[in-house]
Amino acid sequence: MTFKTGSLLIAPCLTLSVLAAAPTPELPTPEAIVQTQLDAYNARDMEAFLATYADDAELYTFPGTLKTKGKAEMRKRYATRFSDGLLHAVITQHLAMGSTVIDHERIQVTLPEGPGVIEAIAIYEVRDGKIAKVTFISGPKQPGAKL
Repeated sequence: MTFKTGSLLIAPCLTLSVLAAAPTPELPTPEAIVQTQLDAYNARDMEAFLATYADDAELYTFPGTLKTKGKAEMRKRYATRFSDGLLHAVITQHLAMGSTVIDHERIQVTLPEGPGVIEAIAIYEVRDGKIAKVTFISGPKQPGAKL
């Protein structure tokens, strides 16, 4: 096949259409991002934990009290918790829809009374592959309880 008029324009156009159709890397699902965050939390790996959050992530207590904004504040907030040798969280119930993940968590920690468990519900909102907002509903503290 030979091209005469405008044949020099065909190759660049074909190249552009191939580039436009090239697949883009897929972001992990919101569920996968929240699981990665949980794994880093349980490993007490601050850098891996913070890497799952947006730079301007917001942490709220239910129904809407802002407690922490941004990774610098999160680092301060979680430093003490990550130094707790007992720290370990398990998910007892999990629900996901679209960009929202809701987990019922049981967390083994050192309470003022000694070892125990804290229960919480965490509502994660994921945007652009990062956790952008979390709303926590605090449950009972259970001194002496185990996971």
